[in-house]
Amino acid sequence: MQIRGPHQLKRKHKNQRRKDPEATPYINHPIGVGRILSYEGGITDIEVLQAALLHDTVEDTDTSIAELEAVFGQTVARIVQEVTDDKTLPKQERKRQQVEHAPHCSHQAKLVKLADKLYNLRDLNRCTPTGWTEERVQEYFVWAAQVVRGLRGTNQTLEIKLQQLFKQRGVEM
Repeated sequence: MQIRGPHQLKRKHKNQRRKDPEATPYINHPIGVGRILSYEGGITDIEVLQAALLHDTVEDTDTSIAELEAVFGQTVARIVQEVTDDKTLPKQERKRQQVEHAPHCSHQAKLVKLADKLYNLRDLNRCTPTGWTEERVQEYFVWAAQVVRGLRGTNQTLEIKLQQLFKQRGVEM
């Protein structure tokens, strides 16, 4: 199914679930990332907000960058591409690349990355994902702090909120 408009985004993630014990619908995540940017980060740039809603579609569905560009434009497609992991690579390599590439992303992509990390870390604080140990959760926090370090200077409000989460976990940002 192709995205012909924003209303079809939910269908792209229709059968996907978060890894929390409640298996909440995955669509809550991109919506939550958009809410963080808008309500907490004060972001009004429509292309950043659209990219936040679409940030996982290429990575986790059959959506292509070309499809996003045709419907949402070149800027939104570029932002999504910047925050998309190459799923053909091993997980550890993808994580390494996120740390390495974070400082070189556009300001718009950095905003999406910050909000995505904030959402995920809050989710991990709320509950441990099914099949995860407390050690794995802590490792995620340590890795996320490395990524966030490369995003410094992007949005003070979101960075302060992230810093508070890291401090609670005893992780240096």
